[in-house]
Amino acid sequence: MSAAASPGISTRMEAADWALLLLLSLIWGGSFFLIGVIVGHLPVISIVAIRVAVAALVLWSVVFVTGRPIPRGADLWGAFLVMGVLNNAIPFGLIVWAQTSIPAGLASILNATTPLFTVLVSTLVLTDERASLTRLAGVATGLGGVAVMIGLDSMSGGHGMLPQVAMLAAAISYACAAAFGRQFRRRGIDPVVTAAGMVTGSSVVLLPLALTVDGLPTMDVPGRVWLAVLVLGALCTGLAYVLFFRILGRAGATNISLVTFLVPVSAILLGWLFLGESLGVVQLLGMAVIGLGLAMIDGRLIGRAAPPA
Repeated sequence: MSAAASPGISTRMEAADWALLLLLSLIWGGSFFLIGVIVGHLPVISIVAIRVAVAALVLWSVVFVTGRPIPRGADLWGAFLVMGVLNNAIPFGLIVWAQTSIPAGLASILNATTPLFTVLVSTLVLTDERASLTRLAGVATGLGGVAVMIGLDSMSGGHGMLPQVAMLAAAISYACAAAFGRQFRRRGIDPVVTAAGMVTGSSVVLLPLALTVDGLPTMDVPGRVWLAVLVLGALCTGLAYVLFFRILGRAGATNISLVTFLVPVSAILLGWLFLGESLGVVQLLGMAVIGLGLAMIDGRLIGRAAPPA
């Protein structure tokens, strides 16, 4: 994440930008809440497959309505397929599976480690995104908070270690997708078209897999669960990507990263209000340490606190 602004991007967030950012954090925080409603009623692979398929329909509708050009070329669609696996199939599946055992709030906290792993992956594989010492210190701080949180939680018999490790694996997959996805900008592919191609690629992988492993869903699934699945795909995946790219174009990558701080708050509140979930002191302390690490990576809070040279 670079603090330098691209042409046409304002690094100063206006009131409208903050409103869109808060709305996006609520939508993405709501995705953890919706998964908490759905798990136990549908198999994991089926949930993820329906989610990306609905998102694909929404995003391609946006592409056609707005007249965006449809990409061509086998190599480009192969890249969409890889991106769909890294950014959708793997992390979505791990998150849904993890939420069969851990609450939405804890899942969202662990998902907030994505920028930490993104810094590490970018430093390792991208020659033009080497991390500074401050960012590496932020990564170490955040991961230290995660290690303490998971260790203490597992020792106290809280939620078990494996589902929490699965959430970290999902964050690593997101980080790899971020590095891999840089090529689409270099190719000049419209971001909304990239998102549509990505969820199409993941749908191609997941729909046959869901039918093979899970079969067709049974008819005894409650209507509220189907509604939650549709909202998860249409709003929390499809339209959320449109909103994400709108903020990205207006305010830049550094500002859009602030959503990471806000998603756990909305996920925890929704889980507490509607699912009766609660988090202990260990999890809240871990969230605070992860937030400190993210603030060090972002750099703006530290920069404002430092005395002028």
